[in-house]
Amino acid sequence: MQLSTYLIFDGNCRDAFEFYQRCFDAKLEAMSTYAEMPDSEDMEIPPEARDLVMHARLRIGDQLLMASDNAPFCPAPYEGIKGASIAVGVDSVPEAERLFNALADNGTVQMPLEETFWAHRFGMLEDKFGVAWMINYEKDA
Repeated sequence: MQLSTYLIFDGNCRDAFEFYQRCFDAKLEAMSTYAEMPDSEDMEIPPEARDLVMHARLRIGDQLLMASDNAPFCPAPYEGIKGASIAVGVDSVPEAERLFNALADNGTVQMPLEETFWAHRFGMLEDKFGVAWMINYEKDA
């Protein structure tokens, strides 16, 4: 079993995933737009939504981060990503600092990256796309 995170954006999924690809030095495995859906799906896609991302998949190590833009046919208004954080465990202080600083670029630091009783480094931030992250380099048990 693999548990993966799937994020929903409000029209900026492509920008977010290009940013995450750089931050994590990851492989962008897929990025499809609503315009690329097969006609057999029989879905009416408004012209202004054709270039929105229908599905994106980023491989970070052996994990997947996936996302899309809010579906143009979704009746509920987009309310942002809330109530969750993506926790990332790293293997060194330099990697914790590098990743935290990369994700924090134009974002909001909620807890500075620092030593805690459980971690060599732990910090929390919300990136410029409204995604909450926790970066953690744990101490040995």
